Amino acid sequence: MGAGSSSLALESEGGSGSSPSRPSLDDVPESCVSSIFMYMDPPEICKLARLNKSFHGASLADFVWETKLPSNYKFLVEIVLGQSPESLSKKEIYARLCRPNCFDNGTKQVWLDKSSGKICVAVSYKALRITGIDDRRYWNHVSSEESRFNTIAYLQQIWWFEVGGELEFEFPAGSYSLFFKLQLGKTSKKLGRRTCNVDRVHGWDIKPVRFQLSTSTGQQASSECYLHQQGNWGHYHAGDFVVDSTNTAPLKLRFSMMQIDCTHTKGGVCLDSVLICPRDCTELGGQSRPTGSCCVFKFGHDSNEYECGRQFFCHAAVLIHKRVRA
Repeated sequence: MGAGSSSLALESEGGSGSSPSRPSLDDVPESCVSSIFMYMDPPEICKLARLNKSFHGASLADFVWETKLPSNYKFLVEIVLGQSPESLSKKEIYARLCRPNCFDNGTKQVWLDKSSGKICVAVSYKALRITGIDDRRYWNHVSSEESRFNTIAYLQQIWWFEVGGELEFEFPAGSYSLFFKLQLGKTSKKLGRRTCNVDRVHGWDIKPVRFQLSTSTGQQASSECYLHQQGNWGHYHAGDFVVDSTNTAPLKLRFSMMQIDCTHTKGGVCLDSVLICPRDCTELGGQSRPTGSCCVFKFGHDSNEYECGRQFFCHAAVLIHKRVRA
């Protein structure tokens, strides 16, 4: 009976008195939130930043976004954005680098993968050395919405097919892959529908195309394959290279593809660009992703607070566990 009376008394006190307010995410200190954000991916940070003012303020901290930026971000800001790194917040630098940024008279683009923050670089065919590119009997320049650079090169027919290029760039440490973006057939639109004319495609099934890659640090790679991607763009792997963390100087790349067997002609191929991206990056050309502003940096109030809070405290628990074990 005493136990029952005690429980009734507590219920009576809770019902008649003013109960303390329930703790919420608004009570989490901004400095604590920022510390957790350092260990989260950019899309997660931007989603949680919609919850309240405290989380929004924490998402603006420079030390949070500096952990997401590549080690060469100052080089990118100065060379690509043409600004001083000190004049921009780290979050603004990240957002602007996530967009495709042109340099070298618009013949090259660099951007960050929005999820991983890793660097991708594209080189237009206009920056490459192409046999016969100025002879309209062989090559045509064609406008295309399917290219990052809005123009592609279309080969009608040639005996000696050779394309080469160079790039000097300051890459962060890591492993990278280099691809040539090609398509067999000429794309056009009829009545709003995409069509591809493959009538002129010939010669690519007789001998393989040879791809080569070398770096100023002595790395070399080569591969051979037959061109087969009719009607769709394909990324043909030329090779991989590694940038060491001790190498702080810009790395010089040389790359090429050729099919120089003059016993037959070849033609009907479109050349767009060369793509360099981290080996574990899923971005191949990025055409399936928007090329405008970084959409993950738009804040709103339509997120589910419970789900966001659950994600946040899961990361907090993992961080605390790691620190306790350390």
